[in-house]
Parts: sequence; C-alpha cells; structure tokens
Amino acid sequence: MRINELPTPAYVLDEKKLKENLEILRMVEEKAECRILLAQKAFSMFYMYPLIGKYISGTTASGLYEAKLGKEEMGKENHIFSPAYREEEIDEIAEICDHVIFNSFSQLRKYKERCKGKTSIGLRINPECSTQEDHAIYDPCASGSRLGITLANFLKEVEENPSVLDGVEGFHFHTLCEQNADALEITLKAVEEKFGPYLKKMKWLNMGGGHHITREDYDVECLIRCIRHMRETYDVKVYLEPGEAVALNAGYLVTEVMDIVENGMKILILDASAACHMPDVLEMPYRPPLYGSGLAGEKAYTYRLSSCTCLAGDVIGDYSFEREILPGDKLYFQDMAIYSMVKNNTFNGIGLPALAVMDEEENCKIVKQFGYKDFKERLS
Repeated sequence: MRINELPTPAYVLDEKKLKENLEILRMVEEKAECRILLAQKAFSMFYMYPLIGKYISGTTASGLYEAKLGKEEMGKENHIFSPAYREEEIDEIAEICDHVIFNSFSQLRKYKERCKGKTSIGLRINPECSTQEDHAIYDPCASGSRLGITLANFLKEVEENPSVLDGVEGFHFHTLCEQNADALEITLKAVEEKFGPYLKKMKWLNMGGGHHITREDYDVECLIRCIRHMRETYDVKVYLEPGEAVALNAGYLVTEVMDIVENGMKILILDASAACHMPDVLEMPYRPPLYGSGLAGEKAYTYRLSSCTCLAGDVIGDYSFEREILPGDKLYFQDMAIYSMVKNNTFNGIGLPALAVMDEEENCKIVKQFGYKDFKERLS
C-alpha cells in the first residue's frame, strides 16, 4: 500500500527518516560517551521501540504509565521525572526505573527510604537561566516555575539539613525547547556557577531534553564539547533526553478534503482536525508544514484549511497550491510524528487517526486502527 492509498486520517511514520535521526543520535552517544534516552512524552509509538533500542540507550518517562511502556516495549535503561509522585505508585516506579528524579526536597524526604537500594535517586535543579525567546509556556526557567529546585531553596535546605543529599546520586535539569547547542552552553555555565560544588559529589548529570540534535543546522560538535566538558570536569555520567530529535521530520498526517465552502475565501473541510489530531497547532500556536504548499498568495490557489469539528477556531492555517484543490484530494502534513499521537483526543466524537509505518521503499503498513469502541471506552 502506498501513502495515498491509506484510509484517512492517518499518522504515517517514515522509517527511513527515523533511522537517519537515530544514526545521528548514536554517533553523539559514541563520540561524547554519553547516554541518550527517548523522551516518551513526545513520541510513544512503541511499535518502533525495538528499532529505536538498537541505536540509543533507553527511555525516560513522566509518570508510571510511560515508565511501564518503556520497560515493557524497549526494556533498556528506564528513567522517570515527575513534579510529584503518587504514594500508591512509588514502589512500582522504584522497581521498574533505573533513575527516579524528584522535583523537591519534600518529595525526596517522603520517598527516599522507599527508593533506596532499588533505584538511583536524583534531584531536578532549576538553574534559573532562560534561553527561550518564544513559547514561554514551555520555559521551565520562567519566573514562578514549579519545575526544579532553585539555588536559594537548595542552599536553604542543605544548611538546615546537612545530610539531605545523602543517597542522592545525580542532578537533572531541563531548560530547552527546540533549541541549538549554544543555548545549552549558556545553561551549563549557570549550572556550574550555581551547583558546581555539589555536582562534584554526584555520579550522573541528566541534561534533559529540548536539544534539536537532528535538525539540519544543529551544532553537533558544540554539543559533544559540552558533554565532554561536564563529564571530564565533574567525573559524571551524562544523559540527554531528546524527544523531538528522535522522530523529527519523520512523520506525516494524511487527510482527505471532504468539502469546500466559501466565506470571503475558499475553505477546505478536512477529516483531520487541529484540535483533535495536532493540538499544538492551537496551543503554541504554529502553522504546520504541508507537502507541496506555499504561504497564502504564494501560489495560484489559496485556501483556508479547517476541520469537521464544531469548534469555530479549529483552523489549521492558510495555504496556497499550484493547482485547484478538489473534494477527495489527499493532503500531507509534515513533521507529524512528534507531539501528535501522544496528545490527540476524540473531542466531538472525531475518530483517532490510524497509525501506519512507511518503509524505505515507501510501502505503507497499517499497524493500528481505532473506532467507536475507543471513543466510548474513555467515557462512562
């Protein structure tokens, strides 16, 4: 089956591009002598985990369910961070995760004894170093952030309880979002300046995610220098947790034009939805790339792309094409492997897209389809 023959809507994982990304990540692991983990919050298509596990060191999770998925489907190194853990889940988490990272000293005090001897315990630090110019919603170092321990709170706790770091083996920070290695360089200076003396007592440092390592303009050599510097200066094992970089530009969302209406301009009604199938389009917001299209007015025919939900604002954006678009035509949104399947929903009773894989010969295989039962079973 070719991509244009798939039922719509459908997410299509491009296996060739995924492998290209994984080759880059494996090269970084080898040259920098670090460990790279898949951040499942961005991409959890576990059908591909056996392949991914051939290239990188494991998975990282944001909660028990992701941790169980990584353990079951990849079965390699398995880490977890959450702003807070449920008391009824912490024992299972400690059993299946190699690293458990706490967001606060209160969480550390609450669970340290239950984790000791089962897992490596870490703390998330907040270097209070914002490097993001856009998307403040994704900035863990923004003023008032709940994520990570600030230096002031860290020093206060250590002064009041000198033994609080006993049993803590690593630090974790996550400050980036879709950024290059220069932002990491800046962040590391803040980490060293504020937490360097304590880092020397640790066994590992987790630099989190947001590293766009597989992007064409990414400075891989700078990243490798940064990792080597931290590893050699502090004698720590270094981890990275990219999500987007694993499956960047490795997916499509195939949709069919169902109807065309007019209200000041021609509006395409698609069987794909921004609200349901690519929620970041509305949340960030951003305009997703679409194969063979241009900006509004750039090509001969301009259309507004929208969906068949009842949400008036369920609009993807304005695009132009070389030829007239007709009902029944297929359109192909690009870079749709990340933050799509993991965030989609069935608002308005809209069905979930099928999941498919396109091999290196561009043959497609459907690996999962959804129906009314999936919609109903989430409700009561």
